Amino acid sequence: MKYLFSSLLLVSALTSFAQDTKTIKQSGNPIFPGWYADPEAAVFNNKYWVYPTYSAKYKEQVFLDAFSSDDLVKWKKHPYVLDTAAVKWANKAMWAPAIVQKDKKYYLFFGANDIQSDNEIGGIGVAVADKPEGPYKDHLGKPLVDKFHNGAQPIDQFVFKDKDGQYYLIYGGWKHCNIAKLNKDFTGFLPFDDGKIFKEITPDNYVEGPYMFIRNGKYYFMWSEGGWTGPDYSVAYAVSDSPFGPFKRVGKILQQDPTIARGAGHHSLIINEKKNKYYIVYHRRPLTETDGNHRETCIDEMKFDTDGMILPVKITKEGVKAQKFK
Repeated sequence: MKYLFSSLLLVSALTSFAQDTKTIKQSGNPIFPGWYADPEAAVFNNKYWVYPTYSAKYKEQVFLDAFSSDDLVKWKKHPYVLDTAAVKWANKAMWAPAIVQKDKKYYLFFGANDIQSDNEIGGIGVAVADKPEGPYKDHLGKPLVDKFHNGAQPIDQFVFKDKDGQYYLIYGGWKHCNIAKLNKDFTGFLPFDDGKIFKEITPDNYVEGPYMFIRNGKYYFMWSEGGWTGPDYSVAYAVSDSPFGPFKRVGKILQQDPTIARGAGHHSLIINEKKNKYYIVYHRRPLTETDGNHRETCIDEMKFDTDGMILPVKITKEGVKAQKFK
């Protein structure tokens, strides 16, 4: 009898192990616990990273966490990679980080204070560290952008590297989007040929959350539409031959599914050109939640048709399969 009991225990253990192994092969959504939004995805040294907004009341948004993974499935939390203690001019609403690696340094761009006019202190800042997980320190001691240029609120920053190696800051809320040419050490901007610093590239229906990438020589510009607390929050895109446009809106590619989640938007991408894999990392609100700040970070695969147009993304509970970057 004891041998039968031992055999049953062994079968049970093997079954449990098999279930665990099966589960671990899929990321599931959300990809990590907690209320997080506006995720910025990146790859450093073949490791995946996500830098989200901590989704809470503005006065509680005084820090940024980061998450890393080797396979898109198991994620490690790196708490407080940056907080307002390191940024003396910031005191609330630390939002939508954007990150770039340059000259063996990591630069984390962020919005802070949710300024409503040119007379307030805040806007877009830059922090720097020697490692992706930080700790980050204030790069300038003041905001990089602290005024409303072309009507754009200085939030929702994204750093885009063009084919010639030039870095641009693309940003803006309040239904306006600007692009500006960053200088070499990210301490300021270089003027365009016409002397302007901030060029407006706002497409139809733009609200916030810009993102840009290059595929087959074309510039894909993506942004969020609708209200961030509502079910209509979504992502649309346009394509151009230049990072300055013109950008004619093609249509939505990410939006809610009433059977899965609401308010799917404010995204970024993980692009693996060698494997021809594109993953969209975004936030959404569970069907059970009514609090605007109850947003979670999710991932799904993004695909293209034969003409290079982005196919509508199916948001899922399962997420994506385990995938090493290299």
